[in-house]
Amino acid sequence: MFFPKEMTEVELIVHSKDLVAVAKVLSRHGVFHQVDSTYLGLESLGPSTWQETAGNYSTLERRIQAIMQALNLKEEYQASSEFDSMVELDSVRPAVDRIEEDVKKSSDQLVSEKKRLELLESQLRQLEPIADLKVEVGGLRKSVYLHSILGIIPAANISRMETSLSRVPHVFFKLREDAQKPVVWLLGPRSNSDILERAAKSAYLNPLSLPDEYDGTPEEITGLIRKSITESKRKILELEAHLSKLSATHNKELQKLWWDVHVSRLMADAIVRFGQLRNTYVVVGWVPSNDLELLTQQLKQASKEILIEAIPTKRSGHHSNVPVALQNPGILGSFETLTTTYARPRYEEIDPTIIIAFTFPLLFGAMFGDAGQGFVLALFGGLLVSKIVPALRGMAGFGWVIAACGLSATLFGFLYGSIFGFEEILPHHPFFKQFIWIQPLHDPLRILGTTIGVGIVLINFALFLNMYNAWRARDWGRFFFDSHGLVGFVLYWAFLVGMGVLISILILHLTIPTNLIVIDLVVLAFGALVAVVFAEPLKHWMEGHPLHIEESLGMFAFQAFFEVFEKFISMLSNTMSYVRVGAFAIAHGGFSLAIFILAKLASGGEDGGVGYWIVVALGNLLLIVAEGFIVGIQTMRLHYYEFFSKFFLGGGSPYEPLALATAQEK
Repeated sequence: MFFPKEMTEVELIVHSKDLVAVAKVLSRHGVFHQVDSTYLGLESLGPSTWQETAGNYSTLERRIQAIMQALNLKEEYQASSEFDSMVELDSVRPAVDRIEEDVKKSSDQLVSEKKRLELLESQLRQLEPIADLKVEVGGLRKSVYLHSILGIIPAANISRMETSLSRVPHVFFKLREDAQKPVVWLLGPRSNSDILERAAKSAYLNPLSLPDEYDGTPEEITGLIRKSITESKRKILELEAHLSKLSATHNKELQKLWWDVHVSRLMADAIVRFGQLRNTYVVVGWVPSNDLELLTQQLKQASKEILIEAIPTKRSGHHSNVPVALQNPGILGSFETLTTTYARPRYEEIDPTIIIAFTFPLLFGAMFGDAGQGFVLALFGGLLVSKIVPALRGMAGFGWVIAACGLSATLFGFLYGSIFGFEEILPHHPFFKQFIWIQPLHDPLRILGTTIGVGIVLINFALFLNMYNAWRARDWGRFFFDSHGLVGFVLYWAFLVGMGVLISILILHLTIPTNLIVIDLVVLAFGALVAVVFAEPLKHWMEGHPLHIEESLGMFAFQAFFEVFEKFISMLSNTMSYVRVGAFAIAHGGFSLAIFILAKLASGGEDGGVGYWIVVALGNLLLIVAEGFIVGIQTMRLHYYEFFSKFFLGGGSPYEPLALATAQEK
């Protein structure tokens, strides 16, 4: 859980006769992360026939998927052991052709009929505003001498249109009076059709298009369209019933065809990435060390002549090419999403998921401390995890995160003495009053000071993690001279001591004795400051390069001054960023107080009544949704910018094992 899985690099030499059998083992076992090894092939061999084969399998698979989509069938993934070998294309194509021919005609008719129904319904919607008019408009549409525009216009724009047409012969009728958008009819000579169209467009006249295949009054046309719609719906039902029968008839056969072609396509895609050496193939990839023995046994059973070379990869040093397989079971899997959203850990780095699983709910609960609202949030998280509501299944991955944050907020609610915003119930309760630690709204300085202390602890923990990661990677330059390494740690504590001395002298008016310990701290801080200034040259020196400064001495001093200045500003801002934890705890109490003031106003100045409790309930719901979202964003920001940035480099490659059905597909 603290580190990615240990990986072993595997190289296989496979004879061409065992190629498919080996690809089958690698695909079925689901632990082999393949690396493209085509660069190992011989150029003189020419293009591989497997590329064309893989393309043919892919084309056939898409055809089968199109048929299944037309029949409203979903792909059913089988157990990884339920396949024998790659199917022959010529043996499955006739079955696909037969089913496709059986389905395609009805499917195309259904698609065409649905488009026709959509068009008819659109035409009906346009004609409904004038359906009761007894005006013959079909003939005017076909007139040789007149141009006709029928539509709806904003009432305020009628005078504008009439003014723009004052010098053009025209006739203008209001077919239906309406205070906002009357139905109008504009007629004029066809020779002036462009002028009429521009005037109508400038007045925002929305034309109503009449279907060309119908003649008569709008009332007669709408009647005919309604009959056509009824007939179209009946035909659609018949086609859907026929396709449903075809679905039941071909379901089992299609599922088998799709699975066989799908498996064959995956294995062909894998073989395309093998390196070919005349009669043998080179396969390169990564396997988790714990799974290597079983995979090796299966490979040797599939091919007696296979050569296997396994090279374990140590966690020390830099390994940007090693795929990273995180191991966070159960609830930790939800928090892993928060980690990978920032970055994927490197192979040699510690996986911070288990850390964020503790600190994220802790900071969230401290900002959103309310026993009642937190419990509601925890229930919502449990609802997401249960996947009972279909519309919320897409958020199920965050269910445990929300539930943990809700439980943390509930705990802090008891410590703050707040339940659904009420801060008088728990402090006076004979049992719960003994657990109350602090009430942020009544003791703001204490809560703000406490959160700064928590921030200092987390920052120091992040610095230790950075040094630990550097030690694991044997990156001694980063360990000693990085701004978040050993010298950064010493400098940060010098900064904290200095801030403490200033506060003691300027605010508390205390006298600080100048003794040997203080002098030692000053000397140590000065040494750390010098190390930060010369960090880059010293890092190069630790890596075995000559110790020299590339820039001129004046430019180096100028840059060093601002880097040190920025470092102190960063340390101050990083530490003070955690004030927001206490500030949001205070703001949460303030928002709750505002809700009760509004509720009292709604009930006529009394604490009680229907209006009072409605406002209290809606206010609490608003706080849970709005403030819960804002606090979640702030908690994520504190982790990403103030915590992760000090030790978490990221940039690891994802572990994507060759498998018949990936977790995403399932």
